[in-house]
Amino acid sequence: MIKVGIGGWVFEPWRGVFYPEGLPQKRELEHASRHVTSIEINGTYYGSQKPESFRKWAAETPEDFVFALKGSRYTTNRRVLAEAGESVQRLIDSGITELGDKLGPINWQFMETKKFEPEDFEAFLALLPKKEGSRKLRHAVEVRHESFKSPEFVALARQYGVAIVLADSDHFPMIADPTADFVYARLQAASEDEAVGYSDAALDQWLDRAKAFAEGGFPEDLPRLSDHTIVKGGRDVFIYMINGFKPKAPAAAMALIERLGG
Repeated sequence: MIKVGIGGWVFEPWRGVFYPEGLPQKRELEHASRHVTSIEINGTYYGSQKPESFRKWAAETPEDFVFALKGSRYTTNRRVLAEAGESVQRLIDSGITELGDKLGPINWQFMETKKFEPEDFEAFLALLPKKEGSRKLRHAVEVRHESFKSPEFVALARQYGVAIVLADSDHFPMIADPTADFVYARLQAASEDEAVGYSDAALDQWLDRAKAFAEGGFPEDLPRLSDHTIVKGGRDVFIYMINGFKPKAPAAAMALIERLGG
């Protein structure tokens, strides 16, 4: 599957533009989930959420909708990642499985000052649980320091089946190598000057890339740090329009969904 969405759903500049004038705030998730096919939950990055919140969000969204979660900043913003086990488990135990089949990947985002230290980072990857009860868990890591742009890091992520977040930002390294059974892209180059944030050519390019990944291949126009083989059965692809010019994120997501055939 290819899911396309936005980061969060509470954003004042979307009101009266993406959200109809006068729409109650409590209905914004309901509205957003009918126009995009996935949303990355931001609240889990800043603090613990309650099981009833996850149940409520699941109930307000369509059957085939998927949520991604951001892992807690208290987990990733630490000097020694090997000591993050209790913090990782706190997120898992907070009720995320109440999302049911709508639970998508967990994105563990690191600060741009966090450098690649192979032993410590491997210790962190080893802490990420593959299951919670009978439910499979998927993990992605969003690294932002140039030291991660290495074949060693790619090999390590692939060893643990953890995706590396693909970013199109000028400020962070682009690592496009697939390392899991899914691809997780956070697109951050939206422009205020473009009608929907991205040009038609750029959206067409991301459409082709998404299809290549979904078919188990690799887009030839992206750089790679490792050899790649075709994955039989393909991969799931998650694409989030995050910022650059955030007011146009929903428009960019909807334009890409339209290209995918709705």
